[in-house]
Amino acid sequence: MTHSRLNPAGLRPAVPVVGQEAPDFELVNQFGEPVRLSDLRGRNVVVVFYPFAFSGICTGELCEIRDNLGIFEHANATVLGVSVDSKFALRAYADKEGYEFDLLADFWPHGEVAEKYGVFDAATGMSLRGTFIIDAAGIVRYVVVNPRGQARDLAEYREALSALGQA
Repeated sequence: MTHSRLNPAGLRPAVPVVGQEAPDFELVNQFGEPVRLSDLRGRNVVVVFYPFAFSGICTGELCEIRDNLGIFEHANATVLGVSVDSKFALRAYADKEGYEFDLLADFWPHGEVAEKYGVFDAATGMSLRGTFIIDAAGIVRYVVVNPRGQARDLAEYREALSALGQA
C-alpha cells in the first residue's frame, strides 16, 4: 500500500503564515516524554525543523541556538527542535552536543508534524529547514523556510523575538 503525503488536490499542505494559529501537535522528546505545543501556551515557542541529527548544517544551527540560549530565555521562549529521527538518535545527539532544549521525534508516522507545517519533503523523507516563532497565544509570528544546504540566521530569530516583546 502506498502512503501519499499529498491532499486530494495533489498539493502538499501549505506552510502556516504569520497571523495564523499554529497547528497543534504532540511528539516525544529525546527522553520519550510527550511534548504538546498547546501545553506551552503562555510562553513563546520557537519550532525549528531540521533534516537530520548529526548532519553538518543542522548541528551548526542547533549549536548556535545552544550557545545563545539566553536570547530565547530572555524572550520567554521555549525552543523545540524537530526532526524525523527516532527519540533514541535524538537522545544520543543531545548528549553529544549538550543541547538543553527538547529535540522532538517526528519519527512515526514519519514526518507527520513537518507535513502539517508544510515542510516535509516526501521525496527525501526529511523535513526542510523551517522555523516558526509562535507567540504565547499560539499565533505564528515569524516563518522562514530555507532551501536545502542554506543555514538559518540567528540574528533573524533575535529580531523576531524582540518584536514579540514590543507587540
